[in-house]
Amino acid sequence: MPANPVIDDARAASGPPRAMVLAAGRGERMRPLTDHCPKPLLEVGGRPLIVWSLLALRDAGVREVVINHAHLGSMIVDALGDGAGFGLSIRYSAEASALETAGGIATARPLLGEAPFLLVNADVYCEIDYRVLVRAAGRLAADDLGLCVLVPNPDHHPGGDFGLSDGRVRGAGGERLTYAGIALLRPAMLDGIAHGQRAALGPLLHEAARNDRLAGLRFDGHWRDVGTPARLHELDSALRARGAPPNGSIR
Repeated sequence: MPANPVIDDARAASGPPRAMVLAAGRGERMRPLTDHCPKPLLEVGGRPLIVWSLLALRDAGVREVVINHAHLGSMIVDALGDGAGFGLSIRYSAEASALETAGGIATARPLLGEAPFLLVNADVYCEIDYRVLVRAAGRLAADDLGLCVLVPNPDHHPGGDFGLSDGRVRGAGGERLTYAGIALLRPAMLDGIAHGQRAALGPLLHEAARNDRLAGLRFDGHWRDVGTPARLHELDSALRARGAPPNGSIR
């Protein structure tokens, strides 16, 4: 992978970062499937959706994962346990009702520590090699609050969420791409969000981009936002048809 101008090679990683998987959403667009099963446990390719992400994180060297949950959260805990069966150590952050993305992260912050951590939405399927983000965790530029993975998404979101130019995420300008639901964040990104507060991550990412404090990577491999029953069925069919997923490309 070519050097990213926002990563300071003088800083060496001290060990694998922790990861947080966001799994507290109700999955309204997935109803009635999510009436009796939390969205992360819906199966694609013979595995629960969240397990694909957990195995990919494990294969990248991650060993500690935090998962937040709300809707039918006990089913997630029962299914995944302490993570030993996946070669991981999993801890949980329970929410009485979903606190949205930033609120969920801020509430789980005591479990995440002070180092940059990987963030993955449980409702995305992505064949990115997480080792890229693991390596970046120890070399993130000192002033940056994070690094976002961005993907082309012309069918469902042609206008994108952000611009990307020279390895920097832009609020305007650059090639328009969609936030993949995957990032590397510093805990300081959540400094303005209180424990238990309901808040979305999007505005924080846009603020960081406006202040030129957000790095970005474009991923051109297989990525799906599994937001509807139709997309779930399409992904399930694709995975079953081709067997083990190959890695995608990053630039």
